[in-house]
Amino acid sequence: MEYKKLPDLKSLATLRAVVDLGGVNEAAKSLHIGQPAITKRLRSLENCYQIPLMQRIGGRLRLTTAGEKVYVIASQVMERHSGLLEDLEQLRLGSQQSLRLEVTSTIGEHLLPELLIQFAEHYPQYKIDSRMGYSRRIQTSLVTGLADLALLENAPDHPDILVQKWLEDELVMVCGRSHLLANSDLLPVDELKQQTYILREKQSSSRESLMLALRGIGISEIPVALEIGSTETIVEILNRGKYVSFLPRFAVSTDISQGRLFHVKVQGFRIMRTLWIARNRSNLDHPVSEAFINLLRAS
Repeated sequence: MEYKKLPDLKSLATLRAVVDLGGVNEAAKSLHIGQPAITKRLRSLENCYQIPLMQRIGGRLRLTTAGEKVYVIASQVMERHSGLLEDLEQLRLGSQQSLRLEVTSTIGEHLLPELLIQFAEHYPQYKIDSRMGYSRRIQTSLVTGLADLALLENAPDHPDILVQKWLEDELVMVCGRSHLLANSDLLPVDELKQQTYILREKQSSSRESLMLALRGIGISEIPVALEIGSTETIVEILNRGKYVSFLPRFAVSTDISQGRLFHVKVQGFRIMRTLWIARNRSNLDHPVSEAFINLLRAS
């Protein structure tokens, strides 16, 4: 890698601001710099990658195909940098009164809110900084010391990470009440390949668990019409009646019990799994981690 050709953070931040805020003028106001400086930074970024990143269409700046790729990376870099600044601030102030907690998005959407409320009530002296992400990135955060504790759907496989069982869960096949499978009896396992699915994205823990289980019964591929990064959005689309999905029971149990979704039982096929508590072995005496784990055990 030629480090002299790497872009600077200010240029990446500028590209993100122009796209997110809708133009050069808006980005200039947000970054407290002049419009010429915005233009200069964008040109610097294009010179760095040696390809146009933006083009003017109908009087407005639009990302080129290359620009879309750079924008994704710019957004990720700036988010990671923001997280780094928060971590460094915690180190400066002292970390024994706060907890850097990372969880998968499904746990974050469905289980974490109630846990945070209970923790605040029981331990008002402590602070939790929670973030959501993919399991692999969370594992990296634990190993590198950027997270104190994690709640995961798949157990990390790393010698520096201690994992403990938290909850038992199951990926269940579900469909909307207007789907042809609603109110059906056991679905023969060989009919799994005949359904049309809407699933979480490939990087998600539930998708990885599903594909591993399917390969275990000799199914390497299933028809996937849509990939969605939100379990709640998948549930909304399922209610339209066209697709089926596999989702964590803890995320859809209420929808099933209240009749919004139907649990399709598959003959001879269940995907049982464990939710995990994970932390770095070098950070086992963290008082806030211990308090949070005690809450998890009591819940």
